[in-house]
Parts: sequence; C-alpha cells; structure tokens
Amino acid sequence: MTLSDKLLKQIEFIKEIDKIKYVQRKTKLFNSDRPENDAEHSWHLALMAIVLSEYANEPVDLLKVVKMVLIHDIVEIDAGDTFIYDTEKNHSNTKAERLAAQRIFGILPKKQGEELIAIWEEFEAGQTPEAQFARAMDRLEPLLQNSSNNGGTWNEPGVNYKQVYAKKSVIKDGSTVLWEYAEKLIDAGVVLGILKKD
Repeated sequence: MTLSDKLLKQIEFIKEIDKIKYVQRKTKLFNSDRPENDAEHSWHLALMAIVLSEYANEPVDLLKVVKMVLIHDIVEIDAGDTFIYDTEKNHSNTKAERLAAQRIFGILPKKQGEELIAIWEEFEAGQTPEAQFARAMDRLEPLLQNSSNNGGTWNEPGVNYKQVYAKKSVIKDGSTVLWEYAEKLIDAGVVLGILKKD
C-alpha cells in the first residue's frame, strides 16, 4: 500500500465518523433542555478521564482510556443509541454494533482498523483496568447531567432508584472514590424528589 492509499483510507474514515455528531442521546446537556449528541458525550468523557484518572482503582494507560471513550459509541452511527434504561432493548453489545464496528473501523488501513476494533472490544468486555475506568466515566457523566437537570432522564417512564443504582454501580469497578460520590448524588436525587424510590 502506498502512502497515498493509506492516507485516502484514513481521510475516508475521518469523514465517515463525522456522522457521530448526528446521533442524539436521551441525556441533556448540563442545565439544558438540548439533547447531547454522541460526539459531545465522547469528548466530555475523554476530558473527564484526563482530569479524574488519579481516582482509578488501579494505574491505567490513560492514552488507551482516552481512545476507548472516544471510539466506544462510533458503532452507534449504524446501530443507533440505546437508552440505558430501555427495558425492551438490550443495552449490551449487540450483533448490530459488532457489524457496525467491522464496517466503520474496516474503512481504515487493516492494522489501524484492527487496533481500534480490539480497543472497542476491550471496552465492551469491561475486564481490564482501562476498560473499567472508561466505563466508569461513561456511567458518571449522565449521572452528573441528570443531577443538574432536575432529574433529566430519571423522569422517563419506569426509571427508578433501583434501576439507576444498578446501572451506575459499574462505576465502582473503575473507581471506588467516584462511586462513593455517585452514590451520594443518587441518594440526593431521591431526597430532592427528582428520582423515584420505586
């Protein structure tokens, strides 16, 4: 492969991932009624990881964590965003997401594409310290948003304390310090009446 062929594939990928800016999430921006898009979400997680990495349960490769949070939702270009509290659709890795990963990362030169698929799969598996910390960021950000938005998506039908606690408890796998903070926010939501107890 010549340099120009490689560069053309990389540019094609860069153009393709621009579509992530159009994937709307249920969660709203801080103190706002405007829905966040996936690009904003990923950017925010990357900065959160940089700022909060000292609270990871174990030392982490920060560059890998940043890569994870920047690419983890790219598959939603094809597969769409699934609301975390959706009871009808599984929020875990789906066949549609895997096909999307293969298609989108497959645009890149082979070695680069394989590296990003491996990082995406590591994030999805949630077993390494990097994946656990990245997933902690992914669960903490919407919690902060909902706390700032009078409950935000906690006001959706069927969402209650038990569900929120269960989904957010993943944070403790990546950071017990941040989980302690998150638990207080969840409990405060109940006290303030912006999160239903049951």
